[in-house]
Amino acid sequence: MVENKPLSTAQLASPSYRLPALDRDFLLSDEMRGVRFQLEYAKAEHYLRSWGVRSTIVVFGSARVREDGPGRHGFWYQEARTFGAIASERGGAKARSSGIRDNVIATGGGPGLMEAANRGAWDVEAPSIGFNITLPHEQQPNAYSTPELTFRFHYFAMRKMHLAMRANALVVFPGGFGTLDELFEILNLRQTGKAPPIPIVLFDQDYWRSVINFQTMLDHGMIDPFDHELFDFADSAEGVWDKLISGGLASHRK
Repeated sequence: MVENKPLSTAQLASPSYRLPALDRDFLLSDEMRGVRFQLEYAKAEHYLRSWGVRSTIVVFGSARVREDGPGRHGFWYQEARTFGAIASERGGAKARSSGIRDNVIATGGGPGLMEAANRGAWDVEAPSIGFNITLPHEQQPNAYSTPELTFRFHYFAMRKMHLAMRANALVVFPGGFGTLDELFEILNLRQTGKAPPIPIVLFDQDYWRSVINFQTMLDHGMIDPFDHELFDFADSAEGVWDKLISGGLASHRK
């Protein structure tokens, strides 16, 4: 008597049998956190390289500012937009002949002053980058970052790494906790020598001096006089560009 061979239905249905790359439950497990971290690095790197992005100008600023908002909101928005256009036209973002793009506008990808800077690049038909982050109250990407250069991260640390690693310059428009976090992240990297020298410009001196008393930190010995020279101020989009150039930013306009 020939015994019937049992069916392998249970084996085929087992999660262990799934191809690892196609197993969502496995990829989202605690054990794969390091792999997910690597994937967030590699995916953005792939698309940035495919677009020839060699360097960026990072623009931080509040997501709450509106073009038609109260007080100085409209002014800040317009100047961020103007700066996005200036930097994109003069910095080398268009890669006319070499295929290499320098000083491409990069923002956190959201609304407000991030939108304004991306919009300025869009105004002059230059690409720009949006490094979005997954939040409990979901942030939607603005409509002006280049679609193929619009990313979404789960890990703040990897998002910050991509914001910093190609930065030729940092421009910080008025903002709140998130903007302060990003500003001091870069200042700390510069202070400790973990990042190369880049010009850092804070837009609207009155705003920033009212929010942060840098002189008090200096007076109490919390920072050195050199640390106070890590950044500068400007009060117009053209003024920002001039400070970046005088601070060592290389313009690649052709």
